[in-house]
Amino acid sequence: MFSIPALANVIILLILVYFMMAVLANFQLNNIIEGEVIDPNYKNFRNGETSFILLFALSTGEDWNKVMFDCSRSAKDGCVENLNCGSPGFAFIFFPAMIVIISYVMLNLFILVIIQQFDQYYLPAENILGQFKID
Repeated sequence: MFSIPALANVIILLILVYFMMAVLANFQLNNIIEGEVIDPNYKNFRNGETSFILLFALSTGEDWNKVMFDCSRSAKDGCVENLNCGSPGFAFIFFPAMIVIISYVMLNLFILVIIQQFDQYYLPAENILGQFKID
């Protein structure tokens, strides 16, 4: 219960990062409507809602590398313009950066908040961890 205000701040920050990345992906990758994972109905970057949902699914580790390769097809790969042509330079930077920022940094903030609250409220003053901190 003591962690809820701090967790709310982390959730708001996480939603803000998802929103910024969804808008960026929407502007850069909105012409890709077909691929191995990307489909025209639910998993695409055509509008903000589907971009947000797709980025949330990718942050769980679900086929993010396949979406990256779907978005990195160029004219050399035989893609069709406004169907499955993407931007290799943008895709190979955007998707690994998204995974690092969301999966490894932002979601670990949840663990940090829980451990911080545990340390502050639940550990007694005279324990081995408290003595370790003093030493």
